[in-house]
Amino acid sequence: MAPTPHPAAAQLIRPPRGRLRRTFLNLALRLFVKWPQGPRIDVARLRRRQAQLDRRLGRLPATAHRESAEGIAAQWIGASDAAPGRVILYLHGGAFIARSPAAHAAMVHPWCEALRARALMVDYRLAPEHPFPAALDDCETAYRWLLQRGHAASDIVLAGDSAGGNLALALMHRLRATGTPLPACAVLLSPFVDFTLSSPSLCCNAARDPVFTLAFATAIRALYAAPEHYLDPRVSPLFGDFHGLPPMLIQVGSTEMLLDDARRVAERASAAGVPVQLEIWERMAHVFQVLGSLPQARAARQRIVEFIGARSGWSGNPGPCVETNRFSGACPEVT
Repeated sequence: MAPTPHPAAAQLIRPPRGRLRRTFLNLALRLFVKWPQGPRIDVARLRRRQAQLDRRLGRLPATAHRESAEGIAAQWIGASDAAPGRVILYLHGGAFIARSPAAHAAMVHPWCEALRARALMVDYRLAPEHPFPAALDDCETAYRWLLQRGHAASDIVLAGDSAGGNLALALMHRLRATGTPLPACAVLLSPFVDFTLSSPSLCCNAARDPVFTLAFATAIRALYAAPEHYLDPRVSPLFGDFHGLPPMLIQVGSTEMLLDDARRVAERASAAGVPVQLEIWERMAHVFQVLGSLPQARAARQRIVEFIGARSGWSGNPGPCVETNRFSGACPEVT
């Protein structure tokens, strides 16, 4: 199966620093994350492993302000000098079945500092105990809670990674369908948006991806939703109506099995007239942005801050830091 051509507006990102660390990271992920995966998921074991990683990665600076949100399953994280009203509504990844609250908070906190904003980290219900549509319902509840508290939709930025990227896009479809004001923009990190598993990169990147296997993706979807929902835009938001959605930034690794999920979102959004920026990061693993010490993660963070600042009107202090190649057509071979 041939890889999907990149949308014309895509950017292949080749950071000049961190290549050796990227190589060791991908090897470690392949050894300790990918190879143990099989067609059956031990949910309890996976959650224990996530908790261990969360403790290692979730180191916040002493200046970080963190507190539970009142009346909703969510947590505030942000800068001490946050401007009133500025909110990043963040929907975490974790294959719909696990969470890493400290690690995600540590990833998003620098965005908040640079943009003088706060992030509301939603603690949505997890499958398999709470399958579809519980998680999406909780995310919608969090968005409407912000509106009810007086936050303008134009001062809300929606973001999510992996399963959270799915929920972010599905939430925008649901809000648009009901005439609810939409957020200023959205940031999607390696979104998993097609439960039919029809993206060509699921096959052509299967050997290159250091994290996922097709068996794992198949098992995830069975835990989250029944087969009759796989074409439902609330489960596979790739198949929703993109007209009228806010501007989007999508970041994905060039060797990810989910590469074509990101490409196809960008194509459908662009065809519907939605401003979309697709960044394909050379040989980077799934949601590498959470590893804040990586030079590539710092570069990606700076581009996220730049995008949010430009689309929301919030002040920030981003600057150029990576080499970028614009291109269209087929992706050059990467190994």
